[in-house]
Amino acid sequence: MTYHWLKIAALLLLASCTESPEREVTRLTAAQVLASDDIAGYERAQAPRRFSFPADHGPHEGYRNEWWYLTGNVETDEGRRFGYQVTFFRSAIRPSANNPCDDDIAWCTDHVWMGHAAVSDVTSGEHMAAEIFTRQEPGLAGANLDPFRVWLQDWQLIARGNEFPWELEVISGEFSLALRLDAKKTPVLQGDNGLSQKSQAPGNASYYYSITRLETSGQVHVRGQAFTVTGSSWLDREWSTSALAPDQSGWDWFSLQFDNSSELMYYQLRDLEGTAHANSSGNYTSLMGTQTPVTRDDIVLEPLETWTAPGGTVYTVEWRMRWRDNDWRIRAVFPDQLMDVTIQYWEGAVDVIDSTSGETVGRGYLEMVR
Repeated sequence: MTYHWLKIAALLLLASCTESPEREVTRLTAAQVLASDDIAGYERAQAPRRFSFPADHGPHEGYRNEWWYLTGNVETDEGRRFGYQVTFFRSAIRPSANNPCDDDIAWCTDHVWMGHAAVSDVTSGEHMAAEIFTRQEPGLAGANLDPFRVWLQDWQLIARGNEFPWELEVISGEFSLALRLDAKKTPVLQGDNGLSQKSQAPGNASYYYSITRLETSGQVHVRGQAFTVTGSSWLDREWSTSALAPDQSGWDWFSLQFDNSSELMYYQLRDLEGTAHANSSGNYTSLMGTQTPVTRDDIVLEPLETWTAPGGTVYTVEWRMRWRDNDWRIRAVFPDQLMDVTIQYWEGAVDVIDSTSGETVGRGYLEMVR
């Protein structure tokens, strides 16, 4: 068992106890969770594969890490806007094929799960976040097909059968979500036909696809008040065994939905000096679904405004992004959208503004991991 799994095991024990205001929070970094150690016995993302849907919406338990990642911008008929994020993370404790659980032992588990959820209330400028942990067995978390379901305690993403629409349900102390998600575009295979190479070493990659536009409707509850909302969401799906290399410290990830019904995903991997790594990559999806790869050399990112978290970490909350003939400003709806959880990062709703006209031309989400 590696260092990061000792940490997660301790967190699971803490999560099962009554929380105390004086309890010190144990922090992890993305580099620890996505490092290239402890890979023996797991499958690895080493070459392009054939994707199949809806089967690939389900689990890939031969890989060490996997997640279902939803972000979106929704609003009421009166214009009250919310951003939201929900993530289901699955991580393996050990390769199942090498040391399978005894079916007679109900609590034996090969996987642990972590859930993150957040709502950004744009009107009040308040960001609310929640985190839960659990082991997979006995039935506390998991992912299935026939019918499709991903769940972590009382958080779940479900469908009738395996097709869209999906239903997202999250219940937390300060907020809850009950949203219907219907895909308006087919899955986008990121990278090389779905193989997203994160560093030069073979296998330091993930299988990665996105559904870049999900029509969204339902309710957002904030401190007991219900808001009926509509809008648009984005799904990211990745599974891998190792991703980040020792010379990588994190990333800046953009998922942008433009008013002309096109979308852009770009992740800027960061080296140890905080500059763009060679394996930074992205993809542009046109109105009709045509794909255009985006490399580090195609795009220019310039930090314009920063915000400093209470712990001292600096995040860029306004960027200038230039790609082809486009010149945009990517601006957070408000600066403090910090996910103050075990793996601390910044994740929040943004507006896309045309730098020349000053007009808002899209919305999206920005994630920054340091």
